[in-house]
Amino acid sequence: MTWVLILLIAAAVFGVMAFVLKLPRSGWEITGAALLFGIAGYALQGHPGQAGAPHPAAENAKLADAALLKERQQMGAAFGKGQSWLVLADALTRQGQFGAAAEVLHSALAKSPKDADLWVALGNALVGHSDGMITPAAQFAFQKAADIAPDHPGPPFFMGLALAQTGRLAEARALWAQLLERSPPDAPYRADLEARLARLDSMIAAQGQGGAGGETGGAEGLAQPAASDAP
Repeated sequence: MTWVLILLIAAAVFGVMAFVLKLPRSGWEITGAALLFGIAGYALQGHPGQAGAPHPAAENAKLADAALLKERQQMGAAFGKGQSWLVLADALTRQGQFGAAAEVLHSALAKSPKDADLWVALGNALVGHSDGMITPAAQFAFQKAADIAPDHPGPPFFMGLALAQTGRLAEARALWAQLLERSPPDAPYRADLEARLARLDSMIAAQGQGGAGGETGGAEGLAQPAASDAP
């Protein structure tokens, strides 16, 4: 049935070109040959009976970690008023659509350029968009948030995480150690930060001993919450 339909469509196309669009008779042969060539190619490579398979999302969702989103929400509840924008950006991030999330946050920052939470979220989206690597644009976003709200724990935490995933472990440790030093004892993120810092120290020690713990592959584990914090 499929081939009958294809041949009917080809005949209809030829008829429209020849009699409606007034294709010159001298062009009938080459037009018919082109249509037959297309049908032959489809016969060789086409699979009309095979079920369709959607393409995967262009973005990589492996960094769209719910624990990290929760971490950012805990760290940034009091540093901005762009919560409606953050809800939308977080929804896109959970789907791994980091580029779209960054576009939303750019629009939000055009309206609220002094919102530190939006800058932190933008930095995270840009890191996710580059598959976990920190880029100059992401670093600028984190630094902008830190300049606006020096007490905000988000910029040093997430910049440190991105630096660690890029293999810059010593720089990441310096940021996290400073953040831990100034964090209140009852900060909701303190225990998780301590655990991540301990893991980072282990990776630095392994790197110093010639192990592979300091490479970016090992540092990816820092994106996961501590075992005691896992649901």
